[in-house]
Amino acid sequence: MHVLLIHQVFASPSEAGGTRHFELLSRLIKYRHRATVVASNLSYLSGQSVVGGKKWVTEQDLHGIRVLRAYTYPSMHRSFVWRVISFLSFTATAVWAGWKAGRVDVVMGTSPPLTQPLSAWIISVLRRRPFLLEIRDLWPEFAIDMGVLRNPALIWLARRLEIFLYRRATHLLVNSPAYRDYLISKGVSPQKVSLIANGVDPTLFDPAAEGREVRNEFRLNNKFVVVYAGAIGLANDIGTLLDAADLLRDDEPQIHFLLAGDGKERPRMQSQASQRGLNNVTFTGAIPKSRMPEVLAAADVCVAILKNIPMFTTTYPNKVFDYMAAGRSIVLSIDGVIREVVETAESGIFAQPGDPESLAIAIRKLHSNRGEARQMGLRGRRYVERYFHRHRQAEHFVELISRLVNGCYFAPVDSQNDCKLSADELPACKQGSHFSTLPQVGAPSAEVISPDSIRHVAD
Repeated sequence: MHVLLIHQVFASPSEAGGTRHFELLSRLIKYRHRATVVASNLSYLSGQSVVGGKKWVTEQDLHGIRVLRAYTYPSMHRSFVWRVISFLSFTATAVWAGWKAGRVDVVMGTSPPLTQPLSAWIISVLRRRPFLLEIRDLWPEFAIDMGVLRNPALIWLARRLEIFLYRRATHLLVNSPAYRDYLISKGVSPQKVSLIANGVDPTLFDPAAEGREVRNEFRLNNKFVVVYAGAIGLANDIGTLLDAADLLRDDEPQIHFLLAGDGKERPRMQSQASQRGLNNVTFTGAIPKSRMPEVLAAADVCVAILKNIPMFTTTYPNKVFDYMAAGRSIVLSIDGVIREVVETAESGIFAQPGDPESLAIAIRKLHSNRGEARQMGLRGRRYVERYFHRHRQAEHFVELISRLVNGCYFAPVDSQNDCKLSADELPACKQGSHFSTLPQVGAPSAEVISPDSIRHVAD
């Protein structure tokens, strides 16, 4: 099988950002299938080029995954309008790069932004192959709730594009159970929606590690370290976290906040912390995903926070699963489905979103009860090992791709319920197909990709 993924901000473990797709596609490679990704030539966090040269398409090999970096107009970090222009430029060049990928069996597009699945749909039509649409966040609803998207005409257009893509998709994939409910409310058949939740590879984290190198690097020895790890953007409500740090700095001088990540809002938040004299806050800047286990090992407590808007109650932030795998207790300032996970696992304390005092109280409580905080972290570790292990989720992904290749378009998988149907239980597939739950390791290998790290394939 050969899967083509259109994903503008695809990241490998050596880069900052989520690695869900790298891990899922790596499992395909393990079973000797092929994976090609069309991604932007620009870093989503910095806006700088991640490859040399000025070609329309540049090819990389990332641990067996073929990555085609398509030219993207460098205006991501300007105004909202310029951001849309950047997205649209990738939409156009992604179609060209996707066509250069050659014959494929499934074309996968992921949203947000809504423009990149449009490229995937066009390629699927041209290649006459199934179109798998993944919903990572509910756009445009998130943008509307945050007040980023206000223009009535643009809202109307975005919602029409959203419904268009839902209807054109052969199958849909979501990473949160609430997203599945949302899609069903929009008229999508339940049999057309699979759930492979956000998760984590627990083997990458050592709950017994103490992160001494990180503590030394940022002068945090003998401190009670509160780590926030992730994007620093409009949605992440870092201002409320700074307010909580302000409340704690005088009466709890041992508590120190380490903000590990980057994003459009980091310069403003960092400047604000400096102006307020928050010497109990440190910004690290972008951290590669491969170093995240070491950063989380330096934490006593981890914080997950988003703005207090209704749509964010539907999300499964990936950082929460990283925190749990690291064996660290969580202060969760996000309500909804992720709160259900943390409370079921008994791995953290809920703080009212948008309320710095509630956040400060929760952090102070864990600081005063370190033994219980440690037990919370270990319970979280056991929980993700059982229910959100990336290896098992990746096998569900391989199974889903196999079903689509074999024409089983209305046979969803569910990673949280370990849903695996036998061939007899599946609806009829295309004539002459043979369903196989998982491909066998040792199957005939596809063509070998050039070992050259980077080469230009198009002018």
